[in-house]
Amino acid sequence: MDEILKYQIGISLIPGIGPVLARSLIAYAGGVKEVFEQKEKDLAAIPGIGKVLATTIKNADVLSRAEEEIEFISRHNIIPLFFTDEKYPQRLSRCDDAPLMLYVKGDVDFDVRPVLSIVGTRRATDRGKIICEKFVKELAERYPDVLIVSGLAYGIDICAHRTALKYGLDTVSVVAHGLDRIYPYLHRNDAKEMIEKGGAVVTEFLSGTVPDKYNFVQRNRIVAGLADAVVVVESGIKGGALITASIASSYNRDVLAFPGHSSDELSKGCNYLIKKNIAALIEDVDDLEYALGWESRVKKDDEPTQRKLFPEFTSDEEKELYTILLEEKELTSSELSLKSRLPVSRVNALLLNLEFAGLVKSLPGNAYRVLV
Repeated sequence: MDEILKYQIGISLIPGIGPVLARSLIAYAGGVKEVFEQKEKDLAAIPGIGKVLATTIKNADVLSRAEEEIEFISRHNIIPLFFTDEKYPQRLSRCDDAPLMLYVKGDVDFDVRPVLSIVGTRRATDRGKIICEKFVKELAERYPDVLIVSGLAYGIDICAHRTALKYGLDTVSVVAHGLDRIYPYLHRNDAKEMIEKGGAVVTEFLSGTVPDKYNFVQRNRIVAGLADAVVVVESGIKGGALITASIASSYNRDVLAFPGHSSDELSKGCNYLIKKNIAALIEDVDDLEYALGWESRVKKDDEPTQRKLFPEFTSDEEKELYTILLEEKELTSSELSLKSRLPVSRVNALLLNLEFAGLVKSLPGNAYRVLV
């Protein structure tokens, strides 16, 4: 049994210790195992903990439950990811309240491709389904490597998943329960097909966790955090899609929404997001490309494909930042500052020059990557 994994799962189970406090605990203690070895008085001295939580941590009987979960994930070939693991999705890891643990059924790399989350109402109309299908089909034609994330629910979610599968896109469902079940049960074959075709089913919940209402709200932050942008296809004025859009906006993710008629109840949510400048209005993939600054690598019939094989730099510092980004794939300006040993202010100025030159692209969360 993986001894460290036991403590990683264990700390995620301590009552009253959420992701933010857990990170602080680990940093002060020097490691996740060390949290459980601290004396109560030392735990109480950690900012944000205090005597009550320190007592809770010392008395928490969570390691035996963690051992049970390790046996479960081993039997079912589930991949556990702690927030410090190399394979933990980097976009999600930059969110302050990202889950400490993810459980992944399937083998998918979130960090080497564009990722879009597509969400909407469970009561999708025929119009909404047609919009979703047309949009995902066009995405598949222009961006065959894009990863589609959604929540496996009825309506727009399952429409996005099924259309992605139909046109050869990898797709990931984020569920609000443990991986000992699939909810809704009618979508179990869709989930199985996702896994078989290069996607995954993802959760932060242990086996045995049922799909309670609050879990869906908690799940939505993962749907938002995994992606470069969230697309809302159809939604009423209340519901999970608007919660996901709000969370995505708080994460500095782009939010995009399809508009509808003002009298249509299931368009009012999208119209509200657009009216309040939370979401950009889109009607097709052209609008998405404009909003996100994406450029399809698929050659159009009337356009030649050009690449900058030999980038021109105005300084050695620009060349250094570009080289670091080539090696690391994606970094924030702060991370680039550490690696290049240049001040953040200087790094930001250089990145702006590189962006104007068409050599790098800015991403949500103040991150950057090289344009290929």
